[in-house]
Amino acid sequence: MAKVARLDSRLLATLGVALLLTACAAQQSGGAVAETAPGFWLGVWHGFIFPVAWIVSLFVDTVAIYAVPNNGGWYDFGYFVGIVFLGVGARSSKKVVVYRNRR
Repeated sequence: MAKVARLDSRLLATLGVALLLTACAAQQSGGAVAETAPGFWLGVWHGFIFPVAWIVSLFVDTVAIYAVPNNGGWYDFGYFVGIVFLGVGARSSKKVVVYRNRR
């Protein structure tokens, strides 16, 4: 019974922290998007260079890992493609399992 109570309190604490962190999220105003706003191809590029941009953004205030404002869904899709298929997510690892008969 004590294990369940401890688990419930940890779950509630985790949910509370998550709720507090979501209060920090900001959103751009819903105004019109400029013609020169980054689109799909810049999203692909930004997704591809994400690891380097993230490290640089830790030390340089003028570097960001995500372009704001952008043209919305197409930029997001390009960013996803850049990370998953070309960037960090493209790293594949092979796991080889060898079974040997013991006699």
